[in-house]
Amino acid sequence: MPVGKSAPKRRSGCPLNASVEMLGDRWSLLILRDMMLRGFRSYKEFLQSYEGIATNILADRLRRLEAYGIITTQPDPSDGRKLIYALTAKGIDLAPVLTEMVLWAARHEETENQALVKQMQKDKQQFLAAIRQRWAEKIP
Repeated sequence: MPVGKSAPKRRSGCPLNASVEMLGDRWSLLILRDMMLRGFRSYKEFLQSYEGIATNILADRLRRLEAYGIITTQPDPSDGRKLIYALTAKGIDLAPVLTEMVLWAARHEETENQALVKQMQKDKQQFLAAIRQRWAEKIP
């Protein structure tokens, strides 16, 4: 999906369907996790993520997230051939959703990164405020 084109037509007008069509695969959610929690902003950083995303899938998911207005791009000031990725306000609004998904999984499955889970559990609102603050100054 080229930048500037509208997002694809949805199969239905159901709000849950809209969410699933935009975010329904694991790679999109993991990219957003890495942006929100790890501060990733470059293609190279995403490639180095724990789960080992393939380059073609990463490129596709970044284009899709941009087409849906969840992330935005700008040229890297240090190398104009590269892009810097940033969450939009729409993307930042996903922070509570991702937080709840983490907490849900931690309640029902054996998971790692218990320090993060404990931080979310201790004061979810403070955790979310910190994410919003971190990205607020980066929104174009």
